[in-house]
Amino acid sequence: MLTRKPKTKILVDGGDPDETVRVKNLLGFVDGQTTNPSLIAKNPAIQQRIASGQTLTSNEESDEYRKIVRAISPLVGDAGVSIEVFADLDTSAEEMFSQGKEMFSWIPNAYIKYPCTHEGLRAAEMSVRQQIRVNITLCFSQEQAAAVYAATKGSKEPVYVSPFVGRLDDRGEDGIDLIKNIKTMYRNGDGHVHVLSASIRHLDHLLASFALDAELVTVPAKVIAEWAASNFQMPDRDFTHKAIDAEGKPLKAIPYKELDLNLPWQSFDVSHDLTTKGIQKFVADYRSTLKRSA
Repeated sequence: MLTRKPKTKILVDGGDPDETVRVKNLLGFVDGQTTNPSLIAKNPAIQQRIASGQTLTSNEESDEYRKIVRAISPLVGDAGVSIEVFADLDTSAEEMFSQGKEMFSWIPNAYIKYPCTHEGLRAAEMSVRQQIRVNITLCFSQEQAAAVYAATKGSKEPVYVSPFVGRLDDRGEDGIDLIKNIKTMYRNGDGHVHVLSASIRHLDHLLASFALDAELVTVPAKVIAEWAASNFQMPDRDFTHKAIDAEGKPLKAIPYKELDLNLPWQSFDVSHDLTTKGIQKFVADYRSTLKRSA
């Protein structure tokens, strides 16, 4: 069991309450949890239903999501449970916000996840005005993180931005650089946006997130087990992130950009092909559990 908690809050990345319990037993605590349509589709109970030939209506899917989130909620600490709205590339901000408002009522420690798109940021802007806590997901660029900051100014609660480290690594870019660049940029800000390091693939990603003082990190159970097996290794002063891919090839550095956080959020370019692909993947996983309409 972990005797000294890191400064970075640790969230489980998953959609299975039993797994959350196992991680909590291993660490002695869990600060929060992130969920999304892909993780919910992988939930053992939902997988069992699909394997037996049953698919769900969209209402049943929402009911199952609510049940899972309600089971996870009391297991985690003040970093809460991030619940993702069901959004495709055509979903309007108003539709996302309507879902987010409903999902926020499911549990007392909810964070609503919106994609880092123009409509997702509009939904986030509406949400913070109504004191709905938000987590902006599928962030792949410093410009997107600047837009998150500007769109959620005035939030009474911490706002999370989730840069996806592993998915940048997958295409040869050093995802950890994005965490470093966002943290550097936010030093000039008011502190209302917290960096949630996401898409963690291995122990080095976790240790690098600690070393960069990411406020939060969301970690799959298998990487938490890897960390436990290392006797909960922590980065020392000499820690250097290994910027290499799975085959040992060097990852391309992501240069820092000087961006003005006081500009309106609409002035930042929030388009990113990996955000688009991420939304398409979530939609496909969500639809895989649904009844086909005639």
